[in-house]
Amino acid sequence: MDRESVRELLFQLRDVIRDEREHAKALDLAAMMADAKRKEAIARMLDTVERLHPDDQQYAREIQQENRRNAYLFRATLHWIKDTMEFFGRKTVPVTYSQYGRSQNNTINGRLLSGRI
Repeated sequence: MDRESVRELLFQLRDVIRDEREHAKALDLAAMMADAKRKEAIARMLDTVERLHPDDQQYAREIQQENRRNAYLFRATLHWIKDTMEFFGRKTVPVTYSQYGRSQNNTINGRLLSGRI
């Protein structure tokens, strides 16, 4: 593959990674899936390249940086979702007091989100 083709593929890959991040922020899952497929196709084409020209290595570093930004966004979002699910999955135990003024544990309510109305 000639150098111009490789450079064009690198530009396309960088743009697709940026588009993927914007679609993720907009919660456009269909567009994100299309971006992922385009990324895979471009990566397969670039897989045949054995060596990058030294001038093109800066584009590869940009791609790496953009990919890390996406990974950070996806990882942070996943942790946020997990924390939210753990919060709503906790059992609620209201603090009540006995006739002597001491707090006692009750297991009346169950989970915050029980699935029941």
